[in-house]
Amino acid sequence: MIKGFSGTTLIDFPGKIASIIFIGGCNFRCPICHNPELVLPELLRELKDIDEEYIIKEIERRKGFIDGVVITGGEPLLYDETIELAKRIKENGLLVKLDTNGSFPERLKKIIPFVDYIAMDIKTSLERYNHAAGVSVEIDKIIESIEIIKKFPEHEFRTTIHPDFVTREDIIKICEMIKGSKNYTIQNAKGYKNIDENIRKRLYSDKEFEELKEFVRNILK
Repeated sequence: MIKGFSGTTLIDFPGKIASIIFIGGCNFRCPICHNPELVLPELLRELKDIDEEYIIKEIERRKGFIDGVVITGGEPLLYDETIELAKRIKENGLLVKLDTNGSFPERLKKIIPFVDYIAMDIKTSLERYNHAAGVSVEIDKIIESIEIIKKFPEHEFRTTIHPDFVTREDIIKICEMIKGSKNYTIQNAKGYKNIDENIRKRLYSDKEFEELKEFVRNILK
């Protein structure tokens, strides 16, 4: 389940120094994904599992230096075991941030007592979700997760944008979905290691991306 560990990050947990745990496996196949080694089974098999006890010891060793731990993926909520992992980290007196695609609201509810910050990736507007996720998505579950997270004190929604999957019209619809939350950011797709190699040929330019960021700011005012 655990396929990677990074001892220190200053950017993945807002305002905190944290370690990162990478969970392998994902139920989506987003064409823009740039972590195929954590998603595609044929690449995932090449990564060795990291023992959870080793991870816990590494986290304990860093107590006093790190504030918390980010659990990311892949999709962490693909497994029930992630809930127990979050609980163990929390019992060690550290903050926990969860990154999720929102497709497992049942596990999201169960893990909430053991997390302090939740970040959910919203792929695009609902009618284009299957296209952006690369699979058939249970949209009701995405909506349910959004509603759960909107009520959670420390959260963010984010969208990785690419002209094939996210337009201004999609952004408007996303902002309507998360109405009531001011915590929405966009990030430009990265043009390397993508599941679909053609993605890198059609990225938003830096200028276009800055214009879209301003567009989002104006919507959320």
